[in-house]
Amino acid sequence: MSGGVDSSVAAALLKKMGHEVIGLFMKNWDEPDGPCSAEKDFEDVARVCGRLDIPFFPVEFIKEYQESVFQDFLQEYEAGHTPNPDILCNREIKFKVFFQHAMNLGADYFATGHYAQHVIDQQRRHHMTKGADPGKDQSYFLCSMKEEILKQVLFPLGHLQKKTVRQIAQEMQLSVMHKKDSTGICFIGERPFRQFLSNYLRPVPGPFKHLNGEVVGTHQGVHLYTIGQRKGLGLGGPGGPWFVVAKDRASNTVFVERGENHPALFSSWLTCNELSWISSDFKLQAPMSVQAKIRYRQADQDCLITPLFGDEGQEVRADFQIPQRAITPRQAVVFYLGTKCLGGGFIHEVGPSLYCTTP
Repeated sequence: MSGGVDSSVAAALLKKMGHEVIGLFMKNWDEPDGPCSAEKDFEDVARVCGRLDIPFFPVEFIKEYQESVFQDFLQEYEAGHTPNPDILCNREIKFKVFFQHAMNLGADYFATGHYAQHVIDQQRRHHMTKGADPGKDQSYFLCSMKEEILKQVLFPLGHLQKKTVRQIAQEMQLSVMHKKDSTGICFIGERPFRQFLSNYLRPVPGPFKHLNGEVVGTHQGVHLYTIGQRKGLGLGGPGGPWFVVAKDRASNTVFVERGENHPALFSSWLTCNELSWISSDFKLQAPMSVQAKIRYRQADQDCLITPLFGDEGQEVRADFQIPQRAITPRQAVVFYLGTKCLGGGFIHEVGPSLYCTTP
């Protein structure tokens, strides 16, 4: 339980269904005067659990989070990438050490407030499908879950719309019924992102360049920019807005061009590695037509995935029917077959842009 409306309603629904429910509050970050509202959130958990008459306990995974999530986050940024720590947190913390902690307490199931669905087919195989609310579906962030873990996971909100969850919270008079949803990265909070990173990574200014090599300005550090970015570049002049179209960590260069749909932003294929397939018996041994998301809340994109190096799908190439905008190395790509989430991995290589192939 995070202290938010989703996990609170999830606990309430499970209690209403007759389950014996125990609330667990996880703390992963410890920074004096930092942005994480752990103390306030725990107070909210206590109030909700009091209302529901269920026991609750705090548990800390600060060391594990630092070693398995935050250090990776910093290393990726230092390498010029823009990672998403939420997927790593789910893989290494929530559905690993936190899940195991719950099992050690004697739990039969581990339930969360995620908007995703756990489906069991006629062969008793366990699958994860998208949440019923397309605007809140969180299967993208859960793509690394394994079937053996999923067997003991419940998603009580997966079949609900967000507005219905709010209504349930109000009907049950839960104290968090009007609490604002948390967004962004928890350990950064409301602080400017650059200010946060400057505490850990030294900015190294370098040139903004056109793809033709012309210098058009000075950036504050390659790690501060991501492919497709428009805001915060500090570039003006006549013409349309500037966008980051490429980065070169070796020369400390950020390449920019004008126009949201500049050809340099579009590529037709990618490769990904560190793949995790949810089904324990899924093996990609031949090309397969699926749908993919290269970012959260993106509409499904038709593509053909092909296993590389004969490794049964541990690294694949995805060829898209329609060129994709701002494919970004080390961000997640997640594969679907209809509403079923097959799994996902991290973008490794990006094919040449349309700018490179334009006569």
